[in-house]
Amino acid sequence: MAMEKKSLKRKVLHAGGWQVAKRAAKMLPFGGTAVVLFLVGSDIKNKGIVGGLANSGMDAIPFVGLAKNAIELFRGDFIADKEPTKR
Repeated sequence: MAMEKKSLKRKVLHAGGWQVAKRAAKMLPFGGTAVVLFLVGSDIKNKGIVGGLANSGMDAIPFVGLAKNAIELFRGDFIADKEPTKR
């Protein structure tokens, strides 16, 4: 059983890729929270004050927001948008 030796380039890519993956996994939940804080105004505008704050609040909680958004991909919004007003 001869072991296949990895080239230096492959070793560097493997180690570097693992470091990037670990950093991305650590940042993802809180990076999502920053996006939610940036978009809270549009949620309030589309869903109303109570609905927008509830939707943004659920999205801001790291793993709850991830699960909620994964379900909403298939089911649709939990909190529906308000009816558009006619001028």
